[in-house]
Amino acid sequence: MKYILTLALLLTSYLGFSQEEPMIPLIEVEGVSIRKVAPDEAVFSIALEEKSMKVVTAVEVLNQKTKNLADALKKSKIKDYRLIADNYAVDINRIYRSGVSRDSGYIARQGLRIVTDSKNEDLQKIVEAIQSAGDMSFNLYFQVSEATKNSLEDILLIEALRNAESRAELIAETLGIRSIKVHRVSLSAPQPVYQKMEMMRSMGNDSSDVMIAPGDETLMRKVFVKYTY
Repeated sequence: MKYILTLALLLTSYLGFSQEEPMIPLIEVEGVSIRKVAPDEAVFSIALEEKSMKVVTAVEVLNQKTKNLADALKKSKIKDYRLIADNYAVDINRIYRSGVSRDSGYIARQGLRIVTDSKNEDLQKIVEAIQSAGDMSFNLYFQVSEATKNSLEDILLIEALRNAESRAELIAETLGIRSIKVHRVSLSAPQPVYQKMEMMRSMGNDSSDVMIAPGDETLMRKVFVKYTY
């Protein structure tokens, strides 16, 4: 009885495997498309933080810092920029000492981003506005905007598919295979792009001009194509 059951299980496994995908000849290739794109956005990233024994006080001071920055930017008459506030949070200020935790009021946090064109002539004015708004540290980085990435998405995909086709045809010609046709196409997830950041800190009235030349970003799209023959 034991041997009959084992044979039945093996037969079931074989039939299940054969029904999933029959053994067919395949040529599997990866198609790649790469583009160097100049960043078209400059982003000033600012992290605000305020501690206080009362939630109301921490929030009010944080809001005042944000207002001071908005007023400074407006006063500087900077052209074409967006001030974006996000990641707002208020947490208990928990302090750990010698393995023991102690609550000491509250801590309010706020993320701010100033987004503008990478070729904006007012980049230095933005630096000065941040400095005049208070003691704020910030990162400056350059990136390719979502609008530009979306406009290139179809182009990158077409180029990657053509690259895969060219590779498959080369393999087929080399091996003496007369004709091939597409069996399956898979797209990889877009490759993440990490921006290079330059750290700057407010130095009172002493400031130097922003002299940063952003490097090109690499946009990549990959496809995986199976051809049968």
